[in-house]
Amino acid sequence: MRMRLMVGVALGLCVLLLGAAPAEPPDHPVNFIHVDQLKALLDAGTKADIIDVRREQAYVRTHIKGARSLPLRAVAERAAEIPKTGLVVFY
Repeated sequence: MRMRLMVGVALGLCVLLLGAAPAEPPDHPVNFIHVDQLKALLDAGTKADIIDVRREQAYVRTHIKGARSLPLRAVAERAAEIPKTGLVVFY
């Protein structure tokens, strides 16, 4: 009985995931950057808007120097605050 339930749940999840609509591509190009690459850019004088999307408590405990807090749940409503040009890094 338990095995049937587990198989049923697994199949249900597969159907749900396969039926999910793909996300639309972003309006602006998205690239991933390694922390070492970011540090090299900052050391070379590149200006960057570094945005910490973690919850406020995590930001207060530890964040990258110069980063600003913009919790992920607030990004959509505060999107106008995010520059459309230049280097913008979310973490």
